[in-house]
Amino acid sequence: MKKLALWICLISPFLLQGHAGGHYATGDLLKIWHLQNGQTIEGNFAYGNSEGITVEQLHGTLQTILLANLQTADRKIAQLKVNRYKSIHGQAFTETLPKTSKPAFPGMHWIAFFLFATLALQVFSGDHQKKWRQAIGLACLFVGIIWACKTETAISPSNSSTTTTTPTKTSISFLDSAFAPYKKTISTNYDDTYYYVNSNGMPEHNMMVGITSWQQQVPIPQPYSGSNHWSIPLKPVYESTPLSTKTNFMKGAVALAVNGIPIFNALNNRGEDSFAIGELDQWGGHCGRADDYHYHAAPMHLSNTSGLKPIAFALDGYAVYGAKEPDGTAMKALDAYHGHELSNMAYHYHGTADYPYVIGSMRGKVSTDPATPAPENQILPQAFTNSVRPALTALKGATITNFETLSPTAYVLTYSLNAKKYTVKYSWVNSTYTFVFTDGDGKQSTETYTRK
Repeated sequence: MKKLALWICLISPFLLQGHAGGHYATGDLLKIWHLQNGQTIEGNFAYGNSEGITVEQLHGTLQTILLANLQTADRKIAQLKVNRYKSIHGQAFTETLPKTSKPAFPGMHWIAFFLFATLALQVFSGDHQKKWRQAIGLACLFVGIIWACKTETAISPSNSSTTTTTPTKTSISFLDSAFAPYKKTISTNYDDTYYYVNSNGMPEHNMMVGITSWQQQVPIPQPYSGSNHWSIPLKPVYESTPLSTKTNFMKGAVALAVNGIPIFNALNNRGEDSFAIGELDQWGGHCGRADDYHYHAAPMHLSNTSGLKPIAFALDGYAVYGAKEPDGTAMKALDAYHGHELSNMAYHYHGTADYPYVIGSMRGKVSTDPATPAPENQILPQAFTNSVRPALTALKGATITNFETLSPTAYVLTYSLNAKKYTVKYSWVNSTYTFVFTDGDGKQSTETYTRK
């Protein structure tokens, strides 16, 4: 029996050490909780109340989640678990979410263990009344072990019902739901790193009407597909020094709207506010030098279809919402980057009617093209345009008054200049594009181009 006691004393520290890491370790099955902002948190229900739940993650880490931040299905599951938890604990149930507490003195349970072990060995050293002393010694020893384990994982009340973390990965279901209303004109896929969007760059709404500073470009389809797709990072990471859109990204897109249309910097390549100088249409967009349609202002009109879902995703991976928060409340104050992080909601941007409209600085990490230094730098990866015809110059005094779809492959743009009406009628068959220009006096000219 003395040998047995000594053996228990030797292995008990290892038993204690193994227990301190919590119930779950790498490889264990953990539930995935889906937040309304598309982020996910892994962990199994530990306890909760009418406001939220606390889940145990790997190695004993505790994470609190507000019920209001959970997607509907997971919120129902959480409420069922809370009700079950309340029925089991009865009067011990509390309406304040608890948190993990640490021992006042981390080594206290070890001291207690050795005291009990010493007592046990002392008891074992005697020869008289051997059996009952052995029983007492073993009881003391195991009480010490249990007490030490209990101290390490004790739970105490807390006045705080929230903790703020940034989950590491955006859920595919969240992205799918955001792009779903526009799946007639776009397609998506993904891997472990990016969510990919294929688009022809032509929106479902009308275009060009209302532009008063026109570059004589018109919208034509773009090959944003295959290896030239748009790429949204699935694991956005904060940038310690966010790059400002005032001094960066004058080239290329900074975000992608959920209808597959890229969103450029609010400033054009000359550093001017595109909206303020009349370059944008009623939907916040215009055409670039490659006849590529894109937004420079927030496409707030997409909220009419998207509701409380994102209207876009920045190329750093963070979502862009409209005038309301994901939970339907009014938009809260924005930071210098034109976004914020609220409670358990991951960082996100908001579109507004005022400059910078979408993004003030890229809150997340992005890679830039080393061949184009600031301010003409651009984010990589991103899709590129493919010009059909040479770029034209600004037509001073022209105002676009109408834009009409004649067929899926034919459009006519109408503009006024010096009180006269002008039109540009264009169409395409496969890779051949035909432009018919009619001036204010009715004279026509035709130009044909082939996309290479």
